[in-house]
Amino acid sequence: MEAQRSDLENQVRDVVAHVLRGVLDGPPHPGDASAPSQGADAERIAIGADHGGFELKQALSAQLVDAGWAVDDCGTHSTAACDYPEFAHAVARRVGTGKCSAGIVVDGAGIGSAIVANKIPRVRAAACYDISTARNSREHNRANVLTLGAGLTGPSLAWQIVQEWLATPWGGDRHLRRVALISEVEDLYVRTDA
Repeated sequence: MEAQRSDLENQVRDVVAHVLRGVLDGPPHPGDASAPSQGADAERIAIGADHGGFELKQALSAQLVDAGWAVDDCGTHSTAACDYPEFAHAVARRVGTGKCSAGIVVDGAGIGSAIVANKIPRVRAAACYDISTARNSREHNRANVLTLGAGLTGPSLAWQIVQEWLATPWGGDRHLRRVALISEVEDLYVRTDA
């Protein structure tokens, strides 16, 4: 009897793991290649910034377009003082609803925008300051929103971080369970009436 129960538990675990792989792996992400396919099927990246990140956002947007990415600019559109939560929310909402496959938000330090973006269901935002954190956030945590601090990261390094972040594929396998746990925690608090 105990052996049957253990066997059944293992079978259920295998089924759950299989389903989670399908749900979490889903369709290809922009991190599966260093540049998107050209044409109508190109992946879309949402990008936004507050006034402090405006100039870096503009530079990154141009570089992304030159590299073949379709870019949704969520603002701001000048250096006039504004509030980062508005733009972090706009970017994260596009990613969370599937309108864009990835997002980038630039503010002074990148921290505030990551906090805002992580309030949106299905968003895993990471503030990255170097190539290693960019790679880790994609491979281990399957981050789909990158936040950058214009006051901490220069334009050359920021572009290197973006390139590495987009080029790094989701690691799957050993990280699958942990990312599934992140989703479980999120599901505990997501309102169904929102």
